[in-house]
Amino acid sequence: MRIDILSLFPEMFEGVLQSSILKKAHQSGAFQYNYVNFRDYTDNKHNKVDDYPYGGGAGMVLKPQPIFDAVEAIENETTEKPRVILMCPQGQPYNQKKAEELAKEEHLIFICGHYEGYDERIRTNLVTDEISIGDYVLTGGELGAMVVMDSVVRLLPGVLGNVDSAIQDSFSTGLLEHPHYTRPANFRGLKVPDVLLSGNHAHINEWRRKEALKRTYFRRHDLLEHQELTEQDQKWLKEWQASQENS
Repeated sequence: MRIDILSLFPEMFEGVLQSSILKKAHQSGAFQYNYVNFRDYTDNKHNKVDDYPYGGGAGMVLKPQPIFDAVEAIENETTEKPRVILMCPQGQPYNQKKAEELAKEEHLIFICGHYEGYDERIRTNLVTDEISIGDYVLTGGELGAMVVMDSVVRLLPGVLGNVDSAIQDSFSTGLLEHPHYTRPANFRGLKVPDVLLSGNHAHINEWRRKEALKRTYFRRHDLLEHQELTEQDQKWLKEWQASQENS
């Protein structure tokens, strides 16, 4: 995968891309990245990338010309049609399904804006995806782009040491993940559930399914609306519902 990052502050990405899993993924060749400061593409002598909004109002708006020219220069370097992602609080709420979708692409371009917003022609004529990582406003799109990049790159083949890790993540299965335990089996009188020490994988898998369902039921009940539930799942849900009604 190739990732191009359009930003006025590309140095913000160094700590993230030069650490941990993303650093190893880059070193292994799982993905490559490139910083593009779109100020370099301005066509005015002052290298100005923003201007006052037509009609008046507070703040400054990013001009279309530098961003259009930067994206077109990148597209001319490759035969693959990239996904051009605009980080924007008005965008589609980001989730694991979107991460899995983007992980199948060969080329992503992230546009990270600053100031009041973007000229609307960028949004309507250049980008393929608008993404928001939450219902709040940041000073720029860089932090959001880092979140999306991290969640996408870890899904690329060979990035995680255990191929099952990404498959079993919270949200990948539609449920929150089951509880995890490691050594020691007894820590200050706090014991690991006996089933996990039993060696019976069928019972362990059943326990994990039940605990994942239970955690989702009590913490993120909304996720169950689109979940395919087995007869046993429904039985557990009825038990928890009854216990709530009687409490």
